[in-house]
Amino acid sequence: MKLPMRSLYSLAFSVMLPAVFIKLWRRGKTQPAYRQRWKERLGLIDYPKLNQQPIWIHTVSVGEFLAARPVIQHILDTYNAPVVVTTMTPTGSEQVVKAFADQVYHCYLPYDLPYLLSPFFSTLKPKAVIIMETELWPNLIDGCHKRQIPSYVINARLSEKSAKGYSKFAQLSREMLQKITHIAVQNSNDAQRFINLGLAESAMSITGSIKFDLDIAPELQEKAKQLKEQLSQQNSRRIFIAASTHPGEDEIILEAFKIIRHTIKDCLLVLAPRHPNRAQDIQTLCQQSGYSSIFRSENITPDSSTDVLIGDTLGELLLFFGAADLAFIGGSFVDNGGHNYIEPAAWELPVLSGPSTFNFAEITNLLLAAGGMAITANAEELAEQTVQLLSDEQLHIKMGSAAKGVAEENRGALKRLLTYLDSQLLDK
Repeated sequence: MKLPMRSLYSLAFSVMLPAVFIKLWRRGKTQPAYRQRWKERLGLIDYPKLNQQPIWIHTVSVGEFLAARPVIQHILDTYNAPVVVTTMTPTGSEQVVKAFADQVYHCYLPYDLPYLLSPFFSTLKPKAVIIMETELWPNLIDGCHKRQIPSYVINARLSEKSAKGYSKFAQLSREMLQKITHIAVQNSNDAQRFINLGLAESAMSITGSIKFDLDIAPELQEKAKQLKEQLSQQNSRRIFIAASTHPGEDEIILEAFKIIRHTIKDCLLVLAPRHPNRAQDIQTLCQQSGYSSIFRSENITPDSSTDVLIGDTLGELLLFFGAADLAFIGGSFVDNGGHNYIEPAAWELPVLSGPSTFNFAEITNLLLAAGGMAITANAEELAEQTVQLLSDEQLHIKMGSAAKGVAEENRGALKRLLTYLDSQLLDK
């Protein structure tokens, strides 16, 4: 008898589960939070008994949660329903608690196995499930479908690379997509890839990326102004930020920085890794390169002898962009597809990247076409672009203005998305 693909998937996942927990335990050596709250990952939660069904929103980690914040806030303000937010990482969990405290119930998402999801569904009894971006789990979607719980994937994106991965499991992907109530995708290219995998056009809409709907609060603008004065020593130093870097990229950044300092001797590098737990390793790299460095968490103001400020805190990246003169976005010198290019653009910064941008292909194309972004292939090209932009004020202003123009012109996705969700869920 031939087993259905989802059964084979569940069997394989079950066999791998001990290895998953071993990996969590090992990660816990440097990040103790990974050794905590394992019951939640097994579907066992202490959710209070309420008369109302909650709306459940899943955001895998920090980036997805930050993008989903206005959606969560809208639901809290508008809907007469409790809100549950799940994440997969401790850093995501920390941001949920920091942003909403006890306004929402937070827990980790159980691993995607029917016998772990079943008690979770039974305890939670959600009214609807909203999934941010591309967290598509076959058993989670099937669990919603069997229980007649509407499921919505919002701000969805599907890179060409991811689509090829899903196509290797065509039957499993098609069955999963056909059980989703609705997918709100970012652009027409994403839409076509979902359709090619089996999603019905009637179950999809193109709403744009809600990351364009970034509002920089006046308080944050003032805080960024103050930070820039501190870091630049009253505007006497130029500030170059390399944000969301991955292992293997920091060496390239530091090599580029060495070349940059030949021309712009007082340039300060803000190096903010994607995962702050790598901060100590980055400091070691700085020492090996002959640079003095300090951690942001030390609350020490850099002086003229400081070469590198290591961003080892969570939730401050937007602030760092506001204090910088120029931004490089990581995940692009390694095959990770880049990260959020909209945040530096919203601050009117020229945006630099490596060649790997597949996770943000549409945004990249818009920025490149407008002249607000440049792709660099290596340390030498990154240094050349940085020196040119920090030395030529007119070019710097022109490129930064073009980047901000793209960010401004593409706003509106959040309103479209909330209008759709309200039509489906409000007072139902």
